Amino acid sequence: MRMLMVGAALMMMTSAAMTSGAMTSSAMADDDDDKNAQKLAMQGRDDYWHCLAREYSRDSNQGLSEQEFGRSVAGACPSERQYYRVALLDYLTTQYPNIDAGAHLATANRAVESAQKDIVTAFVKHRPPQK
Repeated sequence: MRMLMVGAALMMMTSAAMTSGAMTSSAMADDDDDKNAQKLAMQGRDDYWHCLAREYSRDSNQGLSEQEFGRSVAGACPSERQYYRVALLDYLTTQYPNIDAGAHLATANRAVESAQKDIVTAFVKHRPPQK
């Protein structure tokens, strides 16, 4: 009888340890998902910025006004822009799951707009003075 109770106790401890390990594995998987989402968002940002930099460097932009260049940038790099938006949206959703998805989308859209605004500002500041 005593051996039966010891066996039952060992089974319960093993079961508890396995459940605890599963929860630890789950937490580790969540952490990996968070890190992966962050990495993808950063990669999306970098890819979009590199594409905007290529747009900035085009010789055909030399004579453009600020407004013309702004329109050009707004239409440039559509796949990179969309990838950045989606990756950032995914990251925000993993980090803040209780916040409305619309708020995350608005944040991602503002990040894209900010990148475009920054490249236009750089274009205006660094173009040669008009003759």
